[in-house]
Amino acid sequence: MKNYIFDFDGTLANSGKAAILATQAAFKDFALSLPADEDVRYYMGVPIEVSFKKMGAGEFTEEQFTALISSFRMHYKAFETDNLIMFPKIEYVLQKLFSTNKKLFILSSKHSAALNRNLKQLNILQYFQAVCGSDQVKSYKPAPDGVLHILERYNLQKNETIMIGDAIYDLQMGRAAGVSTCGVTWGHMLAHYSKKSSLAS
Repeated sequence: MKNYIFDFDGTLANSGKAAILATQAAFKDFALSLPADEDVRYYMGVPIEVSFKKMGAGEFTEEQFTALISSFRMHYKAFETDNLIMFPKIEYVLQKLFSTNKKLFILSSKHSAALNRNLKQLNILQYFQAVCGSDQVKSYKPAPDGVLHILERYNLQKNETIMIGDAIYDLQMGRAAGVSTCGVTWGHMLAHYSKKSSLAS
């Protein structure tokens, strides 16, 4: 493969604790029932614009919902410094791919501003040609928009490109875009399937 598109949260970095704390703090700000830790983990991989409505903010007006999102981002920025950790061996892998002239990209449900901030914090931004966040696509995961955006903008061939992520949404997105996919097992994918199985039983 020549082109590697990585998800961020749960794939390159463990941001689960920061996401849980920020989500619960934001929901508390608006007197909403606090979502359980496992529910926040389950929805990681889809944008908060989607997951928050599923976790209890579905009846909010547009103005209220915008304020809730802003509250989350404020809390997340406060929590991320102490609760964002790169998974083991990730930097080694990125260095290896980069040194062999592979093209690396980030594609995430997180806003681009937060992505760039997090990548700088972990000191790995330099390995990536581009960062694509939820603010750069019209339709979120598992829609193929993000992958197609990167393919078109950087003139990449589908048969030379792979999407790597920890959530089922990442794999669905990659398949819908017609590229190869790879699921990692150290992020949220196991939590997703665990909850899915418990709901079905």
